[in-house]
Amino acid sequence: MVQELVVALVAAASVGVVYVAAAAKIVKQYERGVVLRLGRLRNDVRGPGFTMVLPGVERLRKVNMQIVTMPVPAQDGITRDNVTVRVDAVIYFKVVDAASAVVEVEDYRFAVCQMAQTSLRSIIGKSDLDDLLSNREKLNQGLELMIDSPAVGWGVQIDRVEIKDVSLPETMKRSMARQAEADRERRARVINADAELQASKKLAEAAKQMSSQPAALQLRLLQTVVAVAAEKNSTLVLPFPVELLRFLERAQQPVSTEQQAQLQPQSQQQQLQQEQSLQPQPEQQKSQQPQQQPPVAPAPAPAPAPSGPARVTRSKPLARH
Repeated sequence: MVQELVVALVAAASVGVVYVAAAAKIVKQYERGVVLRLGRLRNDVRGPGFTMVLPGVERLRKVNMQIVTMPVPAQDGITRDNVTVRVDAVIYFKVVDAASAVVEVEDYRFAVCQMAQTSLRSIIGKSDLDDLLSNREKLNQGLELMIDSPAVGWGVQIDRVEIKDVSLPETMKRSMARQAEADRERRARVINADAELQASKKLAEAAKQMSSQPAALQLRLLQTVVAVAAEKNSTLVLPFPVELLRFLERAQQPVSTEQQAQLQPQSQQQQLQQEQSLQPQPEQQKSQQPQQQPPVAPAPAPAPAPSGPARVTRSKPLARH
């Protein structure tokens, strides 16, 4: 009798241990437990730690509350300016209501992925190529709003959406490369022209300053020689204009005021002589005039023939020698 009682106690204890093992559940810190009793949702969501459920009556479903990083597959689309592109993105979301994520949607991960793909294709069709390449922040915000609107009812919160890569056709890449090259060349020419303008202004100021001090030009020439000689060349070729020599010669031999006063009347006399030499003299003018020939008298008219009978005269024969 005692043995049967011991066996019964051992059996009851083993059944109790199995029941407790089946009923005991552990919810992790980043999870929440949703309890369904006979298929009906319980209002209390189990927090992290140890919890008990009725085996066969209640069912515990754990929901991850961490931020999920989900890549969105690349989507082909045509932009508003008729350019074919291939865009992929990444989405960050988390569950904020575990009960809604279990009850309202069958698989919230799959639902969020499909919604992200359709929203990405819609964004591609509404945007230009320049916006996809340079104004991504605005597109990310619009994409986040499009996905977050239906996801609120699923107990899911969209944390962030980022467009990761934009693939362009090869022809479009070459066209954009040519455009960028032309723009950079234009900027380089403008900068070069501006530099030439500034350099010309500075050179004009330097020339004006050097003209007042003739020795400055010679010093600048010597500085150029020193700069070229620093390269350790055996031969130094330096162009030296003849006008510079004349300028230096005039600068070294200044003309005094007395000499200038003496030279002025001499130069005036020379000019008068040259003007007189150029004017023609009256005798020469007379000699240069063509001599007038005397008028030629007209020839006398032939006398009229007599009106009487004509006389015939015979000429004598010529003597023959």
